[in-house]
Amino acid sequence: MEKLTGPQQELFDWLVEYIGEHQHAPSIRQMMRAMELRSPAPVQSRLKHLQKKGYIDWDEGQARTIRILTEKGIPLQGAIAAGSMVDVFTDSVERLDLSDVFQDPECYALRVRGDSMIDAHIDQGDIVIMRKVKDPSRLKAGTIVAARFEGQTTLKYFHRDDENIVLKPANENYEPIVVPGINLEVDGMLVGVWRGYGTTYV
Repeated sequence: MEKLTGPQQELFDWLVEYIGEHQHAPSIRQMMRAMELRSPAPVQSRLKHLQKKGYIDWDEGQARTIRILTEKGIPLQGAIAAGSMVDVFTDSVERLDLSDVFQDPECYALRVRGDSMIDAHIDQGDIVIMRKVKDPSRLKAGTIVAARFEGQTTLKYFHRDDENIVLKPANENYEPIVVPGINLEVDGMLVGVWRGYGTTYV
């Protein structure tokens, strides 16, 4: 893909985060506020450049139709050991393509707040990729879900106990949450975790 200018990159990054969180595209007015612009013209210009460069697709004049496009992936270059040493593979034989997940209308992203799932390697600030659950009755015990109860939501292990649902944390400092099954809504199940470490080298 052609490299973006600073203002184009700023808008694209904001669009990715907004659509991932809200599951729909923002309006031109929302983009104006986010970019601190007083006119829609600069936003529309950036959108046209993003479309031309292959980063988004949208029906011109209809901001709510914006769709994020992804490249074909990053190189997956063999394996690395977390125990004993393994041979190095320098040839890139395949690419890690996440487009199926990021373009799947059944998937969405959430930013984690808190450390109740730390022992499941999900930490404060991580991005969890969730897939919508159509039939919670078919969920397997131990599935990590985004569950909602009385207007509040949480990320926990899913377990059944007779008529109740037990939402178990992955941190011994937190107690399980027991909720009557009839009152619980399961919004999604975990399919991936993204953690950014930045680009600082020691």
